[in-house]
Amino acid sequence: MRLFFWLLALMAAAIGIAVTARFNPGNVVLFYPPYRIDLSLNFFVVLELLAFAVLYVALRALRATMKMPGRVAAYRQQKRERDGNKGLRDALKALFEGRFGHAEKAALRAADLPENAGVAALIGARAAHRMQQHSRRDSWLARIQDDNSMKTARLMTATELLVDDHKPEAALEAVRELNASGTRHIHALQWSLKAQQQAKNWPEVLRLVRSLDKHKALHPALSARLRELAYDDLLSDKSHDAESIRRVWASIPGADRLKPYIACRAATALNARGLHDDARQVAEEALAANWDERIVRAYREAAAPAGSAALLAQIEHCERWMQARPTEPELALTLGSLCLKQKLWGKAQRYLEQALSDADGPQMVREAHLKLAQLHEALQQPEEAANHYRQCALATIL
Repeated sequence: MRLFFWLLALMAAAIGIAVTARFNPGNVVLFYPPYRIDLSLNFFVVLELLAFAVLYVALRALRATMKMPGRVAAYRQQKRERDGNKGLRDALKALFEGRFGHAEKAALRAADLPENAGVAALIGARAAHRMQQHSRRDSWLARIQDDNSMKTARLMTATELLVDDHKPEAALEAVRELNASGTRHIHALQWSLKAQQQAKNWPEVLRLVRSLDKHKALHPALSARLRELAYDDLLSDKSHDAESIRRVWASIPGADRLKPYIACRAATALNARGLHDDARQVAEEALAANWDERIVRAYREAAAPAGSAALLAQIEHCERWMQARPTEPELALTLGSLCLKQKLWGKAQRYLEQALSDADGPQMVREAHLKLAQLHEALQQPEEAANHYRQCALATIL
């Protein structure tokens, strides 16, 4: 419809101009002595229009010529942006596909565009790392060393790659630089935890585990295992004396003290330093919360001196536990051992024989035979003692 109106308007204009020109008797005289030029008005108007068209075309051509360098530069810039963006897309695609060589080559093309240089450097660093090209990886990261807008991304990437490369000290240096900039988020804490674990810095591992647990950023099983590893290292450190091992135990939160693995390690460490009273208290508190054979074994090793009130209290505790767990072999062996030390021969023999009949491992069989041999030896029964010594030796060989 619009085209129809345009054609109609042009036709009307043409008809109007033709009618006007036909009945226009005017003329134009151009006088420049001694020259004189006479033109009809219609022809003069046509000449004016032609002159205007020629001048307009000339000016447009001049203007286009003057803008040509800028257009060429803009075209080149657009081509560079297209190539750089395509290289960035290709680099990401190749990285996710596992074609790390292609990813690094595409990252080189993408890095030609300044706006893409930072992201391209991170992609190139990851691709080089996957190909075990550590010098190229470091070179990629060095490219954006002075780019503040990419600082957090660079440090996070460096931490992850260094942890993966088992270089915890360098990874922790990146984490310290990241923390110094005021950036603290969950992912950074997770990588810091892995670096501290590789560095075997267990106090810091415990701090990070507690922090991540507050944000529910660790699986409960992983959190429990990391706590066990940390406490195991802290409590197994042979450089601790009696006082320092007590300080370590006092620094452990109450909820963790009741966990079987931690309580067992603590009781073992306390026994090794002669702190049997402390070991018994640790074991009793842990067993009241969570029953575990390992703690019972440590409780047996923390036996009080013969004839003492503490040993009688131990026997009473074990007897109460036996009422609730009459078929527990580790508990029967512990109670039999304590009765043997207290010289309660009848009880000792009964519980040791029960432990031997319910024993579920060679170590328990050996210990039960050994205790029975010592009992019969104390009762002046050499044949029975020799038989149990022999059975203990056979169990050790097997």
